[in-house]
Amino acid sequence: MKELIGRLYHLVLREMGIMRRNPIYGFCTVVFPLVVILFFTSLMHEGVPLDMPVGVVDQDNTQTSRAMIRQLDAFQTTKVVSHYNNVNEARTAIQRNEIYAFLLIPKGTTSGLMTQDQPNVSFYYSNVSIVSGSLLYRDLKTITSLATASAAATKLAAIGKTEKEIHAFLQPITIDLHMIGNPWSNYNVYLSTVMVPGVLMIFIFLLTPYSIGTEIKFRRSRQWIKMAGGNIYVALAGKLLPQTILFVTMLYTFDFYAFYVLDFPHPGGLFPILLSGLLAVLGAQGFGIFAFGLIPSLRMSMSICSLWAVVSFSLCGATFPIFAMDRVLQSIAQLFPLRHYYMIYQMNVFNGFPMTDAWFNIMALGIFIILPFFVIPNIRRAMLVYVYIP
Repeated sequence: MKELIGRLYHLVLREMGIMRRNPIYGFCTVVFPLVVILFFTSLMHEGVPLDMPVGVVDQDNTQTSRAMIRQLDAFQTTKVVSHYNNVNEARTAIQRNEIYAFLLIPKGTTSGLMTQDQPNVSFYYSNVSIVSGSLLYRDLKTITSLATASAAATKLAAIGKTEKEIHAFLQPITIDLHMIGNPWSNYNVYLSTVMVPGVLMIFIFLLTPYSIGTEIKFRRSRQWIKMAGGNIYVALAGKLLPQTILFVTMLYTFDFYAFYVLDFPHPGGLFPILLSGLLAVLGAQGFGIFAFGLIPSLRMSMSICSLWAVVSFSLCGATFPIFAMDRVLQSIAQLFPLRHYYMIYQMNVFNGFPMTDAWFNIMALGIFIILPFFVIPNIRRAMLVYVYIP
């Protein structure tokens, strides 16, 4: 045992020397993760987009239409930046990305509201960005509904209806809305908690086969195996231990910053956060080792890992629900570590459900961790026999 620990210690020192001489390790384990953390958390620091530019085509030009425009401008997410003479000018402004939407108030809107002729008030919005499109759609629909309600309230009051009767007529059903977990609709809470770990897992996916493959490329593989006493398990442990410590530290740094500095909701407590972070790092490393053992080629293994890492963003379920996808894609989604990390975060950290509810996802990440054991003999053979081919 003492000899084994000694070999592991010297392998770790060797790996730290390699990492110190090659700047790509420092950038991928420390610099880039810190940049990613600061970038994503500051990108959406307001929680939701604010003061998105909107235009107005006011052909009615009455006190009522101007009041509608002032109310629209008062919304938090909307800012009226321009008035246009006609629809073509406003449409051109959307195409030039000067505004995201515009409201068309045709001539005769006010008189039509008073006489209940049902005037057509139109709004147009760009849905190229789903977040901005959905938020502006909500604001524009609300402002047109308020205008209708205001005119109806005025007419009902004129014929002697009481305030209670007017409210019952305009809104017969009152909605009591409660957003569980994130009542502020903070998109930072929804997206950063998945995007940052996902990008970190990209670095892990790529750096793991790179660090193993460069042993063959730079003709250090036999010396590496010799230092481990011919034990490939000790060799891999000594090589990946420094990277594991750095990646886990970076992920825990993000967790501390997100949950205890930015105060993201985490009713599940500390344990699910720590467990999911550790399993995510080890699972990503396990897949990287497996990819290299399956195809002991630096170029091909990194290509597989990069493809797997990028596709995982689409199939993790954070931006589009998995249950709404085709059944084949629902099955394929289980092959990505990020999917299981997201499920543990969603169930245990964000919603505070017990860890037993995520047993399948914890087990899946455990399978990713043990995948290398199926290909480790192939890695040892590659280290001793293979010659690097550019």
